[in-house]
Amino acid sequence: MDIRNIAIIAHVDHGKTALTDALLSQTNMVAEGVSMDSNDIEKERGITIYSKNTSVLYKGTKVNILDTPGHADFGSEVERVLRSVDSVLLVVDAVEGPMPQTKFVLKKSLDLGLKPILVINKIDKPASDVERVKEEVYELFLDLGATDEQLNFEVIYTVGRDGLAKLKMEDEMKDLIPLLDLIIEKVPLASNEEANKLALKAQVFNLAYDNFLGRMGVCRIYQGTIKDGQTLIVKDAEGNTFTGKITKLFNFEGLTRKEIKEAVAGDIVMLSGIPEIFIGHTLVDDEATEALPRITVDEPTISLFMFVNNSPFAGRVGKLLTSRQIRERLEKELEINVGLKVDFSGVDGKYKIYGRGELHLAVLIENMRREGFELTVSQPEVIIKEVDGKKMEPFEETTILVPEEFSGSVMKKLGERKGILTNMQTENGESKMTFEIPTRGLLGYRNEFIVDTKGAGILTSIFLEFRPYAGEVVKTKLGSMTSMMGGKALGFALANLQERGTLYIETNTEVYEGMVIGNVASGEEMVVNPTKGKQLTNMRASGSDDAIKVIPPLKITLEKAIGMMREDEYLEVTPTDIRLRKKYLTETERKKHKR
Repeated sequence: MDIRNIAIIAHVDHGKTALTDALLSQTNMVAEGVSMDSNDIEKERGITIYSKNTSVLYKGTKVNILDTPGHADFGSEVERVLRSVDSVLLVVDAVEGPMPQTKFVLKKSLDLGLKPILVINKIDKPASDVERVKEEVYELFLDLGATDEQLNFEVIYTVGRDGLAKLKMEDEMKDLIPLLDLIIEKVPLASNEEANKLALKAQVFNLAYDNFLGRMGVCRIYQGTIKDGQTLIVKDAEGNTFTGKITKLFNFEGLTRKEIKEAVAGDIVMLSGIPEIFIGHTLVDDEATEALPRITVDEPTISLFMFVNNSPFAGRVGKLLTSRQIRERLEKELEINVGLKVDFSGVDGKYKIYGRGELHLAVLIENMRREGFELTVSQPEVIIKEVDGKKMEPFEETTILVPEEFSGSVMKKLGERKGILTNMQTENGESKMTFEIPTRGLLGYRNEFIVDTKGAGILTSIFLEFRPYAGEVVKTKLGSMTSMMGGKALGFALANLQERGTLYIETNTEVYEGMVIGNVASGEEMVVNPTKGKQLTNMRASGSDDAIKVIPPLKITLEKAIGMMREDEYLEVTPTDIRLRKKYLTETERKKHKR
């Protein structure tokens, strides 16, 4: 059977997964309505977090498809997948056009010599402008140094959600057959009969974990054949080797993995039995075969500390509470999460976790919370490097789409945070602005951005490079409203406190001393008593006994809390609650440490 290998790449929310789901459905590989985004967090957020393998059978050809994340924080998932394919479907929204992540994934593809097929998606949107988007993509190819052959890319127009495609705008749309035909015609064959006869050469580009089979490697076979039960030589880029025996061999059919006895050159398989296997390892059956070049992944840009929950409410709802359990879970995460790094050498069981962005770390914490862990995490910090005696920090390219009336406040805020405006276009009352800004400047800004733009803005960013330290960043500082007492919050107290700031808790919420229950605009900490009740007397007066009105509180989500945390605070994360708290719970201790 002929094999074609493609990856679907795009900016977040441009429709990669919807297109993949439609391809699977129309080739009868899955039932109607079944989606590639299977993880609970992926379903809730509507984004892809983990790259996934699938395949469809069409006209006697097997098309291996790799669906990749569109969010910059999960860029490490995309980088390694691109090494295992022969072409990419570059999906671009017919209204938004190329965005930061489009640029990132396209650059990686072009550097590897791949020739993309441009898929202009969502052409049914009222504001779609196919010709403008095509022109913008062409300019992006030129900016990224595409070769003449790469510039001569194929274009297809789709409505991925409805499973429709056409090669020309004037054509009728019935299904995705034009896209499948284009893949068969334009994507190079993954291998040939000659490649099957050569010595084995395969490379691991992804990892999976199975509770029964342990760590598993997903690899592309470049030449030769792999058999179940075969003993392989595993090589890394440094020339180190070890041997291992395959205990199970699988390939991908639709959304399921199917156990097989043998796989040929060009195919993508998953194998178990080699626990030390890692991304970038080359699998060979002859010692003389050279290892393939290493697969590199961008460095982390932010870090935070994670340790056991030590608040007064610790151990009430979680099942996994100890430092040892947290360590084991993080070690398991490192097996498959390549963009993550963990330093286990910290004192008092404090583990330092390095990630690619706030969302990258928030997804890990959210997964652990759902598994029953109770944790404390510190405020995220940017990783500062020293290169040739110079202080260097990570910079990001941030693209912002906002209604024109909000562009002034966005520019002012980002200017104070050391952001430099590099491009600005205004069309149909919408401003599209591009900034280069230190990662420090973006930390905690997303929450403010939602408020400043009344929820109508889109903010996306992508890591650029490490640059010289940009100096002090001016941030809007909200002060914390901290409880001085433990007990149940009463409506009478909260009704008075809501006039001083924004509350995070509602009536009858249990609080403890040192817990942050809201914020105040003054920037200074305000110590309050949310458990204070009304003095009861037998005197009654007109007007003083009116019903208490408490405004619904600001609900704290994990990402919001990570953005709002101050230097002197921790975040307490349990399976049911997320609470902000002071590092030192009593006011006396806080004053002592300030001095």
